[in-house]
Amino acid sequence: MSQAIITIDGPAASGKSTVAKRVAQALGCVFLDTGAMYRTVTLACMTAGIDLRDPEAVLRVMDSHTFEFDQVSAKIDDQTVSEAIRDPKVTDHVKFIAGAPTIRGRLVEMQRRFAETHPVFVTEGRDQGTVAFPNAQVKIFLTADPVERAKRRLAELQARGLDQDLDSLVQAVNDRDRSDEQRDTGPLKAAHDARLVDTTGLTVDGVVDLILGHVRDLCPALFPSETA
Repeated sequence: MSQAIITIDGPAASGKSTVAKRVAQALGCVFLDTGAMYRTVTLACMTAGIDLRDPEAVLRVMDSHTFEFDQVSAKIDDQTVSEAIRDPKVTDHVKFIAGAPTIRGRLVEMQRRFAETHPVFVTEGRDQGTVAFPNAQVKIFLTADPVERAKRRLAELQARGLDQDLDSLVQAVNDRDRSDEQRDTGPLKAAHDARLVDTTGLTVDGVVDLILGHVRDLCPALFPSETA
């Protein structure tokens, strides 16, 4: 197989990044964290002090900085910002970047350029299977109960020494879902040919196994030791 793209879409805190990384590791391929891309642009704009609702200003910030992403880090002008982009303030402002058509278009272009140099990879986001890579060989859509997703986000914050009220996080999750689902460009929705996986009550291992089983069914060539 010359190319195999595995897309994993879903709402905030549904487990996309964690699961996508694990699936990529199991397949021995690279992982594209599109959420980190949006967060990094958001951080750069917040640092510049611009109005995030002004797409032209955002594009000027993007043009004036270099952005790098790999499986373990995100950088702005060679400065690692992997921790900074997970700050709750950045999370609260990502929706302005994610909802602007011109900015999403620019980032989708970056994602497709990534695909040109990586024949096999796992990517996660909200529109990877519908907009960025509609012809992907494997499409997964993760979801989970909003309260459970808020608890996961709270656990992530507490692990980094931060804390936040659970009720506020539930509200933030619901608000982000509504914003993602209602935007005109790249709205959050499952591709018509995506495999739906509800992660509520499932372990990460359980979700990874389900996805790998689906990948095995659709792309057996990615498991050469099993088909030899």
